Amino acid sequence: MKRLPAALITQAAFIPALYAAVAAAFLLLPGQPLALRYAAVLPLCYLAGSISWGYVLLRWRMGLDVRDYGSGRIGMANVLRTGGGKAAAAVLALDISKGALAVALAKVVLGEPQAEAAAALAALAGHNWPVFLSFRGGRGILTALGGLALMIPAAAVIATAVWLLVAFWSRYISLGSVVGVAVGAVAVFGLALAGVHSPAYLGFALVAAPVIIWQHRDNIQRIRAGTERRMGQAATRIPN
Repeated sequence: MKRLPAALITQAAFIPALYAAVAAAFLLLPGQPLALRYAAVLPLCYLAGSISWGYVLLRWRMGLDVRDYGSGRIGMANVLRTGGGKAAAAVLALDISKGALAVALAKVVLGEPQAEAAAALAALAGHNWPVFLSFRGGRGILTALGGLALMIPAAAVIATAVWLLVAFWSRYISLGSVVGVAVGAVAVFGLALAGVHSPAYLGFALVAAPVIIWQHRDNIQRIRAGTERRMGQAATRIPN
């Protein structure tokens, strides 16, 4: 019988404990000293972000390490090319939920806009640099979008609409992601100036947008070289 990889076993065993800890935080932390609440919430958000659903689902269901194919990333786009539409849809929902859960936890336990921004960034860091996969993760689009949707829904809608329009027009998911992130960041600034949301959320945009765009630097290079994969193209195995 083929042995399961340690990274899969570790994450699968950790998931129930993590969500039990998150539930306990929702119930027990409100009313505790602020420093204690921050010390508990931010690591939980990072760990929730570190659950690499693209890796877990494809390893568990198909026996594939998504990092060995296509871009080598664990996000929805590479899962789509490697494992198909059903797996990609599941990863889309689960990765969005990581950012949303982080912000929801901060809203309930900490109750400060700056805490929500910090929690969203912690989940983004976990997704991009997950402790369970030797800090080799994704690019952060969906996890950031989940957090943004709870903090500034209007900016999330604008960013998503631009992402979809550019991706379907160009057939490059990565180009849609980069343009969507840039427009989303501008929307956050514009809505803050209009007084629609707290200026504290600007910190999220100032950090998340450059990080996500930097994570797409290899895609940008391939687009310029004309070698980037378009929508519908299957991923090939990365040579050893």
